[in-house]
Amino acid sequence: MDTNQAGQAAGANGGRRRTTVDVVIPVYNEEKDLGRSVATLRQYLLDLSPDWSWRIVVADNASTDHTLAIARELAERWPDQVSYVHLDQKGRGRALRRAWTESAADVVCYMDVDLSTDLAALPPLVEALRDGYDVAIGSRLLRESRVTRGLKRELISRTYNLIVRASHGVHFRDAQCGFKGVTRRVVEEIVPLVQDQAWFFDTELLIIAERKGYRIKELPVAWTDDPDSRVRIARTAWEDLKGLWRLKWHFPGEETSSAKRPGLLPSPLLAPVVVAVGAALALIGWLARRGRRSGPAM
Repeated sequence: MDTNQAGQAAGANGGRRRTTVDVVIPVYNEEKDLGRSVATLRQYLLDLSPDWSWRIVVADNASTDHTLAIARELAERWPDQVSYVHLDQKGRGRALRRAWTESAADVVCYMDVDLSTDLAALPPLVEALRDGYDVAIGSRLLRESRVTRGLKRELISRTYNLIVRASHGVHFRDAQCGFKGVTRRVVEEIVPLVQDQAWFFDTELLIIAERKGYRIKELPVAWTDDPDSRVRIARTAWEDLKGLWRLKWHFPGEETSSAKRPGLLPSPLLAPVVVAVGAALALIGWLARRGRRSGPAM
C-alpha cells in the first residue's frame, strides 16, 4: 500500500491541518505524453515528501483521442493521488477554471503536460503561496532563469510581455509561462472575474489580480521549449491582443474611462517601438544563452 498521505489534510506538527495542494495538468489530445508526465510528476512528489498534501488533477478539455481513457486509467491506478475532470468544450482557461473551482485545496496550481518547466520550481511556488503571496508564477524572463527556446518564440514572448506592461501598467514580466499557482482566495474572488476561456486566461487573471492589489510572486525557472506544442502562435497572439484591448475598456468592477487607467498607450508610435525593443531584447537574450551553452573558445 502506498504510504503517501495525499488525500489527508491532517499530518505532523501536532495534528495541525496541512496545506492541501492540487496540481492541475490541462490537456487536449495528449495521449502520447500524459501517462509518462503524470508518472514523472507523481514520483517527484513521492520522493520530495513535502510537508503539504498533494493531488494531481488531469483536466481534459474535449480531447478526441485516447487522452480521457488514459486519465481514467491513471486515476484508477492511483486513486488517492490522481484525479481527473472532463469538459466537452475546448479551452485551456475553461479547463483551469473548472478544475480550480471544483477543487477544495488551499492552493491550486498548474503546469503544462510537456513538463517544460523543471519540477524543482514546484516547491518554491507552493511555499510562496503558503508564505502570504496570492499568486505565484514562473517567469522565463528573470535573469536567474535558464531558458532553452528558439529565436522566434523568444521574440514573440518578449514583445507580447512588453505590450502587456506598456498597455496596462503592470509589473510582472512573464504572463504566459505555463506554470502558475493561486490561493483559495484568488479562486473565489478573482477567477470568477476572468472572462477568457482559452490562452488569454493567464494574462487576464494576472492583470486583474495586480490591479486589485493581490500579491504576485515571480519565480525563476529552468524551462525548455516543447517543439510539439499545440499552441497556434498567430491565432493565439491575435486573441491575446483582443483580450488586452477588452480589458482596457471593460475592466471588471471599474466604471472609469480607458483614458484614465494606468498604462494607456500614449501614441500610435508606441506599438512599433515596443515590437522593435522586443525584437532587440529577444535577439540579445537568445545570443547570450547560445554563448553560455557553447562556453569559451578553446
